Amino acid sequence: MSYADGEYRVGAKRLIPSNTLKKKPKLWSYIWLHRYLYFMLAPAIIYYITFHYVPMYGAVVAFKDFSITKGILGSDWAGLKHFNYLFSQDKFWQVITNTIIISLYRLTFGFPAPIIVALLLNEVRLKLFKQTVQTVIYLPHFISWVILGGLMINLLSTDNGVLNNIIKALGGAPVGFMSEESYFRGTLVFSMIWKEFGWNTIIYMAALAGINPQLYEAAVMDGANRWQRLAHVTLPLIRGTIILLLILRLGGIMEAGFEQIYVLYHPGVYNVADIIDTYVYRIGLTEGRFSLAAAVGLFKSLINFVLLVIANKLARMMGEQGVY
Repeated sequence: MSYADGEYRVGAKRLIPSNTLKKKPKLWSYIWLHRYLYFMLAPAIIYYITFHYVPMYGAVVAFKDFSITKGILGSDWAGLKHFNYLFSQDKFWQVITNTIIISLYRLTFGFPAPIIVALLLNEVRLKLFKQTVQTVIYLPHFISWVILGGLMINLLSTDNGVLNNIIKALGGAPVGFMSEESYFRGTLVFSMIWKEFGWNTIIYMAALAGINPQLYEAAVMDGANRWQRLAHVTLPLIRGTIILLLILRLGGIMEAGFEQIYVLYHPGVYNVADIIDTYVYRIGLTEGRFSLAAAVGLFKSLINFVLLVIANKLARMMGEQGVY
């Protein structure tokens, strides 16, 4: 061991004293170093602060007897009065049940659909056919629910719907897809899948494009057939993407699709189609009971937050990165 010019030398190796090691830059120095990246990020940060965090102050309305003339600060404090009222109402538990059932239907049938389609398209080698299919299935995403609701009526109406005309031509009785409670939830799920599954395949197609082709070549050299390559190469490598999107879907389990249901439902199917969001709309805006509507919305947000945390924890236990 030798010492020369403040350096420690052990054999041929040189050890630098710890006090000469480069210190990590401070937070503001780091931000300044990457200031251009943060500058590009600034609009998104400003948007979320302005439209997502600042309005959180309005949640206090759920604990007040809100009056438009008095404002939030001037309204009388009500405590848990509105929550107690909600929990005592059978209608509230009915809309909770409808929301959960419809969301589970959407998750069970809607979540696997884009994965299956992406896997099928990934196996297509004819580029023109593949691009044509992608374009066709993407298009419904760009159609608003107002227009799509009109299309659904034209297709499924009991009187003059295309599908019911075919059923009657074959000698069957018309089916009330949009008027009978037993069919309405299925109609909701079908229309949701029709509109969104093509767009959601983009995420999985991007994940599939990131897989190294050499892995497939190695699997073929080992004698793996198409199903074995799918099971042991493709699915394990996109599992992280699948779990991440599943976490986000579970975190929004209390979101059953307000715009879709509001366009398609009617009083005849309220018992099976009235969800939290439509209930909030009716009692909040139509009846002017803003505090009650805020209490329902706050309760829904709390449930979503708890589900998101649980789903993220389970993902980490499975060895995945999770959302945070």
